[in-house]
Amino acid sequence: MSVWQYANPVKFLHLSGKIVPTLAVISTVCLVAGLFWGFFLTPDDYKQGSTVKIIYIHVPSALVAINAWFMMLVASLIWLIRRHHVSALASKAAAHVGVVMTMIALVTGAFWGQPMWGTWWAWDPRLTSFLILFLFYLGYIALWAALDNPDTAADLTSVLCIVGTVFAVLSRYAVNFWNQGLHQGATLSLDKEENISDVFYFPLLLAIAGFVLLFIVLTLVGTRAEIRQRRAAALLARTKG
Repeated sequence: MSVWQYANPVKFLHLSGKIVPTLAVISTVCLVAGLFWGFFLTPDDYKQGSTVKIIYIHVPSALVAINAWFMMLVASLIWLIRRHHVSALASKAAAHVGVVMTMIALVTGAFWGQPMWGTWWAWDPRLTSFLILFLFYLGYIALWAALDNPDTAADLTSVLCIVGTVFAVLSRYAVNFWNQGLHQGATLSLDKEENISDVFYFPLLLAIAGFVLLFIVLTLVGTRAEIRQRRAAALLARTKG
C-alpha cells in the first residue's frame, strides 16, 4: 500500500475524517495537562521567577512555527514534482496555522524578554530571522489570495516557500551560527548540561506534544476545507458553463 494513494482527495478526506477526532482529543489532553502542570505545579525559577513559565507557550509555539514551514516546504516540493493538489492545499492550510504560531511566539517572547533583557525587542540574530519568517508567512498567504488560478498560486507560493526556508533555518540555528545576541541557546538539548531542569522539562514536553498535535489537527481540518472549497468552485463553474 503506497502513501501516495492519499494524494487522492477522496481517500484523504476519508482517512483524515477518521483520525482528526482522536488527534483532537489527545491534543486537548496534552495541552490542558502540560499547561496546568507547567503553570500551577512547577516552582518559580531562582533567576527568572514566575516569568519562566512563559516557556510553556513560547517554546512550543516557536517550535511549531519553524517546523510548520518545513512541512510546507516538503508539501510544496511534492506539488512541484508530482503535481498532487492535496499537498499544495495542505501547505496552504499549514501556513495559516504557522503564522498564528509565529505571532504567538513573537508576542510571548517580547513579554519574556522585557523583564529579562530590559527591552521588548532586540535586533538579535534569532529574533530578526524569526520576524522575517513571520513576514514570509504573511507574503505566502497574501500570494495565495492574490491569484485567481489555483495552480499558478500553488506554483508561485511553492517557490516562495523554498526561498523562505532559508529564514526558517536561520530561526532554528541562529544562536549556533552567531555566538553574540541576547537570545539564549536551545531550551531542549541532547546535552544534559544545556537542558533545562527536569521540573520544567517534563511539563514542557507535554505542552510541546499538545501544540504539535494541535498543528496537525488544524492543518488537516484546513486541508479538508480547502478540498471542499475547490470542489464547490468546480461545481459552480460547471453550472455556470
